[in-house]
Amino acid sequence: MTEITNKTGLSKTTIFHHIKSISKSGILKKRLKAISRAAQKHVAESRRGKSVKNYIFRKPEKWNPDFVNLASHFLFDGAITRFSCLYYNRNKVLVDNIIIQMKKILDIDDYKTYHDHNDVTRLAYHNVELTVFIRYKTTELLNYILSAPKVEKIAFLQSFFDDEGSVDFRKTVRRVRGYQHNDKILLLIQKLLKDFQITSKVDTRFHEIVVGRRENILKFAKEVNFSKGVRVNGKRSNSVWKKSFEKRRILANLLASYKHI
Repeated sequence: MTEITNKTGLSKTTIFHHIKSISKSGILKKRLKAISRAAQKHVAESRRGKSVKNYIFRKPEKWNPDFVNLASHFLFDGAITRFSCLYYNRNKVLVDNIIIQMKKILDIDDYKTYHDHNDVTRLAYHNVELTVFIRYKTTELLNYILSAPKVEKIAFLQSFFDDEGSVDFRKTVRRVRGYQHNDKILLLIQKLLKDFQITSKVDTRFHEIVVGRRENILKFAKEVNFSKGVRVNGKRSNSVWKKSFEKRRILANLLASYKHI
């Protein structure tokens, strides 16, 4: 119909009155279908990475410790899907931190929370534009963090150990451990710890990084440590402590035990 209009100069209403009773041939139907597909593809491409609804949020370009902390949590205990930014944790302190920082840094307070039978909270931000932005910034962060100021490196390390870390303190065993399925992340953490003269070992078989020996654990406690309020899960069947102690407290007790050797 568009082609007829362009050639005749007549309106579509006038043309339609004369052709409405004419059946479409198989070739025409295929052609119309192809035109429709092309139009849909064009619309989809123009909307890629954009929400149907208007969704406005801040998009900071420069890094600071809070922004490093926020973005890195999505790397460690989070997930960035096609449509959502997700964060999983059973520590209320860490879940609340994401909510606070998302509002403070990006001016976003539109989220949903879900709870599973293991007491894990899933925090979800459903928006395609946000996922595009966070995915881009987390990729940028991995390339940036080695050259970042030390205060931002500390924010990155603390985020990692808050999410993935534990304190192993049993009889003669004293160490801080961190787990991550991505070995490249573990090697990056090892390089960052080295910047603070903290020696560590990466075990790619068990996907963990281990900080051992008194001098290294002492430097870890002084330079990095865990955030206040972050606790071990005392309800786990394999829990050593059987109580939800603060990780900072366990680490302090570990260091104090050296005085009795």
